[in-house]
Amino acid sequence: MVKRHKTGKTEQMGVMNRAKKAKMSANTGTSFKHKSTASTNPYRPDPSGGKPGSRFRTRATINRLNMYVAKPDLEKMRERPKDPQAGRIQPDRRWFGNVRTVDQKELDKYRKSLEDNQTKKGTGYSVLVKGKKLPLSLVKETYDKTLSKGERLLQIEKHEDTFGPKMKRKRPNVGITDLESMVKEIQSKQGNYDETKDNDLLKHVISDTREAHRHKVFDKGMSKRIWEELYKVIDSSDVLIHVLDSRNPNGTRSKFLEDYLKKNCPSKHLIFVLNKCDLIPTSVTQKWVKYLSKVNPTLAFQASVNNPFGKGTLIQLLKQFDILHKDKKNISVGFIGYPNVGKSSVINTLKKKQVCKVAPIPGETKVWQYISLTKRIYLIDCPGIVYDPGESLTDKVLKAVVRAEKVPDPEVYIEAILEKTEKKHIVDIYGVLDWKDSEDFINQVAHRSGKLLKGGEPDINNVSKTIIMDWQRGNIPYFEFPPKTEEEDDKDKNKNEEEAEQKEDEQQNEDLEDDDEEDEEEDDGAEDSS
Repeated sequence: MVKRHKTGKTEQMGVMNRAKKAKMSANTGTSFKHKSTASTNPYRPDPSGGKPGSRFRTRATINRLNMYVAKPDLEKMRERPKDPQAGRIQPDRRWFGNVRTVDQKELDKYRKSLEDNQTKKGTGYSVLVKGKKLPLSLVKETYDKTLSKGERLLQIEKHEDTFGPKMKRKRPNVGITDLESMVKEIQSKQGNYDETKDNDLLKHVISDTREAHRHKVFDKGMSKRIWEELYKVIDSSDVLIHVLDSRNPNGTRSKFLEDYLKKNCPSKHLIFVLNKCDLIPTSVTQKWVKYLSKVNPTLAFQASVNNPFGKGTLIQLLKQFDILHKDKKNISVGFIGYPNVGKSSVINTLKKKQVCKVAPIPGETKVWQYISLTKRIYLIDCPGIVYDPGESLTDKVLKAVVRAEKVPDPEVYIEAILEKTEKKHIVDIYGVLDWKDSEDFINQVAHRSGKLLKGGEPDINNVSKTIIMDWQRGNIPYFEFPPKTEEEDDKDKNKNEEEAEQKEDEQQNEDLEDDDEEDEEEDDGAEDSS
């Protein structure tokens, strides 16, 4: 009979427990027990009992943290597959087919729809509901006959293949064999040279003496960095809102951007928003909306977080564009325009809180900003851009492109402000009843406001900057009427003609009445004499 000692039994139980632990660790991939409370154990129990709001790490989080600590198996990474077919892509006929196919009839139909959209004399109400993901080179003619020879050449051949060190183009035939013939030809051309017919020279002729000493301040909004920000906004946006100053919409409207969008981005929608409509009469706002609506959809707007105007109409219009682009996850709306027209203020009005930094001075927005209006509509704020093919410095100052405190020689621009503003408004604001010229006006304002230098001399610089600042912030009332159309001109002519005819008829009637009265007096005199 064999006796079993207690110690042997305990040893046997210990071996069995170790075997169970090894089996458990092999199945679970960890050496911890399920009931272990170690922070690296993904199977540890939740001390809060699964209550909401607890900060207990999930199993995925713990496994990810353990992965950061684990060392990679370099030998396994260096192993090469034994099967040569393992790293190859399986042959499939879909890999050799066209990813996107388009029929010629469908391509012609799409080209015609784009041309019709552009040739309707600027109506921005016809939109492409579903745009084709095709390069515009397939739809438009890349060879433009109106361009110069050099530009046409770059449309056909690349710059590297034409002018670079690896050029493939043959050397052109100049028609000159030796140096003497080249010198004779140059001398003959110099003899026939006329400076008045040189277009390149006429472009740089300075008409204004102030342009010769142009300050760097007047180049604000035209830098390469600002235009790069603009093109980022255009590329990222589905709808573009061109914010205009209602006091001078045509002056703050960039025709270059409109032509660029029609030519290169026909699928993007353009909207005009007349901001600061509270600074002009309602009748003038209606005329501007009617005038600009012939080109693109136009809305009147007053940017104010507490008392806005036109906010509901703009949001409703953006929701209509959102419905048009149902196939997209979301749409982006970019705000572009001149500096100090109120792009950031319009975004703050739509959000009903200050999400963009605003100030009554130009150049406050430095880079583009992305703001979410709804789950599907995003707004993009853009810095103010300026495109001046021939604007004078006075136009830049009056359009609030330049900050008033940084304007050099501010007294030069006061005369233009006095010419564009009615005299009664100037009298009400500054209390000056009469003045000879702008210099006399500045001196009177300086004496009335007490802005004097040593010896009682008027502070012309400070007073002039104050007047320009009042102009830019809208304290001085000013607005422009929209240009009249041909129909309105004809109506005015007909109205003037009718008024002239009425005056002639009235004059004739008065003359006839006078003649009748004279005849009656003569008859009465004859009766008395008889």
